[in-house]
Amino acid sequence: MEAGLLTKHSQTPVEWIRSTPILVIGLLAVIVPVMIHVGQESWSTEQGAHGPIVLATGLWLLSREWGAARAIARPGSWLVGGVLLAVLLPLYLFARVTSIVEIEGATMYAIVLTTAYLLWGAATIRVVWFPLFYLAFMFPPPDTLFAMLTQPLKIAISQWAVGILHAAGYPIAGSGVSIQIGQYDMLVAAACAGLNSMISLTALGMFYIYIRHSANWRYMLFLVACILPVAIVANLVRVIILLLVTYHFGEAAGQGFIHEAAGLTMFMSALLGIFLIDSLAAPIRDRLAARGAA
Repeated sequence: MEAGLLTKHSQTPVEWIRSTPILVIGLLAVIVPVMIHVGQESWSTEQGAHGPIVLATGLWLLSREWGAARAIARPGSWLVGGVLLAVLLPLYLFARVTSIVEIEGATMYAIVLTTAYLLWGAATIRVVWFPLFYLAFMFPPPDTLFAMLTQPLKIAISQWAVGILHAAGYPIAGSGVSIQIGQYDMLVAAACAGLNSMISLTALGMFYIYIRHSANWRYMLFLVACILPVAIVANLVRVIILLLVTYHFGEAAGQGFIHEAAGLTMFMSALLGIFLIDSLAAPIRDRLAARGAA
């Protein structure tokens, strides 16, 4: 009996789909409508444009590590899973009725994780924890929480940009996120400051770090801690570029093609910055690896 149970729960994903069609259909009924909504509401925006990339690379990570995970698969506690589903399913229905995409994505993904726990157990979930955590980045964060967390950064980036350009001799002043340069008044929104791309940068930066250095968790934490400072510097450069373009070439130039090009340049520069730190930090990586081995 035990051997048969282990065989069933250590199937490949394709074998499992073929053996449990009713459960698969039920999961698809929960997943597909939400993913369509997320694609329409989030993935078509700057803040969520990384979603398809995270989905594709996250599924690839999951498939890569599934071999080790399925070897220890055991069904989870039906009591724990049942209680979780009893809470999550009403939340899911509420989110579907109200069309709150953030709650839809969070509850749908929690239902999928709970189902995975019931089928394969907590030990399996722990083995593939990073792909599961990484996949959560494809869903939009709550707008209120995101605004609350990024507002201090918007103000700081605006003040730093004003200070740098004032020191360079430009006629500039600012209050909060409002900046006056020459005859132009600018409001530094989250998009202008590049803060919307922080989620994308964090997700893709973590993917790179995990692929390269998953065996050295201390060094992984060091590189992850570098993501936010790199993103802030890149965002500051973007705001300065937009201010200079607006001052020298007019508001239309600052809000047109240059605006989008500056965003793409900022994002690529930030990723390259993470790669550069990784390259220059080889001595730190070796030291942490040696400490871990000891």
